[in-house]
Amino acid sequence: MEKTTMDHAGNGESSSLDADDKDSDVEITCFTDFLDDVTLHFQIIRLRKQIYAWVGCNSAKLGHLYAAAPTRPNHTVSVSSILGGASDNTGSSIARRLVLRTGLNVILACNLPKNNPMIEAGAEKKLMEKLINLGYTTPRTFAFV
Repeated sequence: MEKTTMDHAGNGESSSLDADDKDSDVEITCFTDFLDDVTLHFQIIRLRKQIYAWVGCNSAKLGHLYAAAPTRPNHTVSVSSILGGASDNTGSSIARRLVLRTGLNVILACNLPKNNPMIEAGAEKKLMEKLINLGYTTPRTFAFV
């Protein structure tokens, strides 16, 4: 089943793919948004206890890939760079905050320009808004902190 709708801001297209099987644990959401003459593309794949998210700026390249997960007993988040240079932390901070808000393991592919905090902040805001609208976040009082 596929549905295509305008995103909540009304300025980009959004589509969701969901398996016809009601027992399916995979949900895929893709959308595009525009931020100051920059096109941001997003893909979110929701698995049972994990979220894969891709954020791209003006292209469909994978970019750097990060894995983030809640760790015990300190209630912190561990982030590791899987693909890409360790010196680029554009996506690692986003992945860390996604784990804090969702309480889930997060795989984040991030293709955003370096040294542009406005685009990074805008992309993270749009991604978080979509995760909230999809119901993937936990309430702040119960969030993993």
